[in-house]
Amino acid sequence: MRVGLQLPSFTFPDGPAVIGPTLEEVAQAAEEAGFASLWVMDHFFQVPEETGWGGPEAPMLEAYTTLGFLASATRRMRLGAMVGGVHFRSPAIVAKAVTTLDVLSGGRAYLGIGAGWYRREADGLGLPFPALAERFDRLEELLLALHHLWSGDRQPFRGRFTAMAEPILSPMPLTQPHPPIMIGGGGERRTLRLVALYGDACNFLVPDPGESRRKLKVLRAHCTRLDRDYDAIEKTALLEVDLRPGRQRPADVVAMIAQQADEGIEHVIVNMPDVHDLAHLRAFATDIVPAVATLGRAAA
Repeated sequence: MRVGLQLPSFTFPDGPAVIGPTLEEVAQAAEEAGFASLWVMDHFFQVPEETGWGGPEAPMLEAYTTLGFLASATRRMRLGAMVGGVHFRSPAIVAKAVTTLDVLSGGRAYLGIGAGWYRREADGLGLPFPALAERFDRLEELLLALHHLWSGDRQPFRGRFTAMAEPILSPMPLTQPHPPIMIGGGGERRTLRLVALYGDACNFLVPDPGESRRKLKVLRAHCTRLDRDYDAIEKTALLEVDLRPGRQRPADVVAMIAQQADEGIEHVIVNMPDVHDLAHLRAFATDIVPAVATLGRAAA
């Protein structure tokens, strides 16, 4: 079992002036603690107040600028956005951003992508926000375009939403054949089918007990129909952890991760409301990461 860390919030004591030094300190502590990956949300507004992360007035950084900063602060962890909205950037810009991150990090980039959901940030900042069906159509076309760009094929690419007369990408990623593509979401008809067709990883958002097992069963069925190697797809899930006094204990977190391993998840990514408290990262180093390292994947 691999354990990753998501940084969904940039609200730290002492305000924006400490965001950079705090992120550097957290990233380096996470790497020392044994985390396999480090992620940021790809949003332009902080997510709504009811999520507990503060809403649009709270600080939110642009994802790929932040990931470039985190690449310079770390040496081992893989880096990615969990996950980008398909309506944020054209396929070529997505490919260029992720390729740049991969080259500058020494081959440590993930691409995280999904259909998007946060209409308020789109309307607030003048970003397109098509209907859901069109966003999924755009997502599939983006995935096709990414595979085209990362294959080195310089023949023109023309789709319903995208036309590239000269799909030149230089330099190419260090990760070959390309940085792993994580497709976020658990939609059984379209999202998991896209994972089977184009994805290298899936991600389930805070799954209920038994949910990951059910979703992976659907993913396996798509893979069977499409003649895709199910075992070649990395299975990931995001869990929310709170190690503040009176909340969870390290043993509780180990049990949560073990449950996901039993359901077929290979890579659990956690977030915490006060990640800047490095004592919690040290708890992962001593009590959690070693305890789950040997957990095997159950058949889904």
